[in-house]
Amino acid sequence: MGLFALGARELRRSIRGPAYHGSMRSPDELYTVIQREDEVPAGLPLVVGLTGFADAGGAVGQVSEYLVDELEHRDVVVFDNDELLDYRARRPVLFFDETRLTEFRKPSLALRLAQDDVGSPFLLLTGYEPDFQWERFTTAIEQLIERYGIASTTWVHAIPMPVPHTRPIGVTVSGNRDDLIDTLSVWRPRTQVPGNVLHLLEYRLTEAEHPLAGFVLLVPHYLADTEFPSAAVTALESITASTGLLFPTDQLREDGREFLAKIEGQVEGNTELARMVGTLEERHDSYMEDNPLRSPLMDEDGELPSADSIAAELENFLAFRRASDEDPGSR
Repeated sequence: MGLFALGARELRRSIRGPAYHGSMRSPDELYTVIQREDEVPAGLPLVVGLTGFADAGGAVGQVSEYLVDELEHRDVVVFDNDELLDYRARRPVLFFDETRLTEFRKPSLALRLAQDDVGSPFLLLTGYEPDFQWERFTTAIEQLIERYGIASTTWVHAIPMPVPHTRPIGVTVSGNRDDLIDTLSVWRPRTQVPGNVLHLLEYRLTEAEHPLAGFVLLVPHYLADTEFPSAAVTALESITASTGLLFPTDQLREDGREFLAKIEGQVEGNTELARMVGTLEERHDSYMEDNPLRSPLMDEDGELPSADSIAAELENFLAFRRASDEDPGSR
């Protein structure tokens, strides 16, 4: 019976083929290198946001799209969709024009070299969460971190929580960046979580003592299925806190204000909804009284400055330094 069972397993292995057993193949076969090591500065931070299992408020999707659309970038590594993507579960989009197909919108999972709002370079990994070969994909990312001399990794995720939209979006911070955990992590549960591939990557990188911070945004559960601009802003603020990178967020902030104004209009016209929000506010405020956290980046009103205001302050500082360098008597 044992021999028969062994033979059946071997038969299944031969039918499924080598692609089924990712550990049998080299991880670097999952991707194509576009930029060699000497074409990418060493010591850069890596920012990661992959869409897949859960993305409350569309936070990761918004951030990924925003960064790729707004920032200057070029591909460094492109991953093979046929190895990692289940097309039947997440079907790609094709465009049909009356009598013929005119465009195939190919899914993308890529590592890019980008520049933030003031020209600082960083590496950005965005796209879909792989459906297959998580161990092999994780090993591939570890190899790329070593290959390009990546200094730190920051990733973002968003989950629905019973919190009110009238309070700042909180985050749970994981990883080995104790400074960020102590300063920003408002909820620190002991629980089991349904994993995604970046959880596995964090686990492996933490074992390797690679500097890493994972930010989980706590998005109001009743807004989880919307595109909530404030969630994207909080994600970008979290990345800034981890990396020092600056991003253009003014448009997202404006979109967030308009979005919240519409939500407030709905709440005012619905007694039951207003009662629910009020209850969430009481629970939130009671919890936060015992967990006072304040980011060193916040002003007196508890607000983080926008990228434009930070950039303006930086320009003023550099102008002052240049003037001081040119006039030794002013020192």
